[in-house]
Amino acid sequence: MKLKYLGTAAYEGFPGLFCECEACKQAEREGGKNIRTRTSMLINEDTLMDFSPDAYLHKLKYNLNLAAIRYFVITHSHSDHFNPWDLVARCEGNYAHFDEANKGSTVHVYGNDKVEAYLDQVVQVEFGGNQNFIDYHRVTPFETYEAGKLKVTPLLAQHQTDEQSLIYLIEEEGKVLLYGNDTGIFPEETFEYLKNIKLDVISLDCTHGTRHKGGYGHLGLESCVEIKERLLEMGSATQQTTFILTHFSHNGGLCHEALEEKAIPHGFIISYDGMELTV
Repeated sequence: MKLKYLGTAAYEGFPGLFCECEACKQAEREGGKNIRTRTSMLINEDTLMDFSPDAYLHKLKYNLNLAAIRYFVITHSHSDHFNPWDLVARCEGNYAHFDEANKGSTVHVYGNDKVEAYLDQVVQVEFGGNQNFIDYHRVTPFETYEAGKLKVTPLLAQHQTDEQSLIYLIEEEGKVLLYGNDTGIFPEETFEYLKNIKLDVISLDCTHGTRHKGGYGHLGLESCVEIKERLLEMGSATQQTTFILTHFSHNGGLCHEALEEKAIPHGFIISYDGMELTV
């Protein structure tokens, strides 16, 4: 299973779109890994975790063939994680023209009821409610779905009160990724489900950095350590499990190198835009 972090920032981007804070000024001066776009992950060549408003930039920066994406796995309806206005640009004939391999193809979107409603609203505006290129799968927490070669299991997140936000287990050929953002400390039902799972890679929300603990809605480094210790204690993670932090906000106050100084002693990798690994 090939993973590529396309974007690693929270909603505002890093540096923030309109921001003049010291962290954003430093990111602008130093560039490189300090420049973060809105969060998304590419798995293999055909699956996107969340559909970022920066997807067009990701296409250009990484030479992505987005026409080859067949599966969009969406955590929740917030605009930094799901952008249906760009997804409808996949409409063949109107906005896109495909090579033989992709002609007539449909895409599969997995998500909750609010994601579905948001998509339906956009389809109504663009096409009067009719389209034939998106199959929507409204998922149920703790049930497993097939997305091509991947097995996808939504788990309950703890992110907001007006929507059932999700995190996901992604499995291929016995290797398991926990895609853990956006969320605070996991609900007990999620910890209970994970007792029976052996995790190879755990990617966690670290929106708050070290500015405060986090734990409700989003995580900070301290609450990421808390989750790591609990997963190790449960046996869901081992010393061979790779722990990665992502979804950083400028409000956390730390650029890439400073985040590494704080996180590496706790056994975390700090992700950056374009980072790749194979599980």
